[in-house]
Amino acid sequence: MRALIVTRTLKKSPEPSNTEAPSAVVAVRLSGHDVEVDFVRAVDLDIAPGVVTDAGDGDEWPRVHAQLLESDNRVAGVVVTGNEDGAHHVTSEISGSLADIGYTIPGQAWTYWHLGPGPGPDYLEEQRGRDRAHHTGRSMADNLLGVARALSVSPLRARG
Repeated sequence: MRALIVTRTLKKSPEPSNTEAPSAVVAVRLSGHDVEVDFVRAVDLDIAPGVVTDAGDGDEWPRVHAQLLESDNRVAGVVVTGNEDGAHHVTSEISGSLADIGYTIPGQAWTYWHLGPGPGPDYLEEQRGRDRAHHTGRSMADNLLGVARALSVSPLRARG
């Protein structure tokens, strides 16, 4: 089985990413179940704005799109980090958008980390809250994998 994690961190490689770090918890759990996991850090790419698959010369989205299509099934989850980010709202908005374009979103297919309102340390600087984020990240991976396996046996078919 194959999975793709697309991070929308604001930090370009090779700078450590507060979003990529908890995403790695999900990746490690999936890898432990023989899932091949690839990462794409969107900020490192030249992705043209718009809603087309290929916006022409220089657009790197077609490569990411191909990786998405190579991933097994269409099952997705969300990882959020930050302070005052409205993690539940962000998760529901992204999950709803993914469902609109054909992804299946299992229950508890999310994890987030933040230390509450106001400025504060980043995930990479702080140990507090990580246990819960890692627990939900591992649960997220298990639920994503369970649904992906179920869909591989009995795929959803759009009738029209």
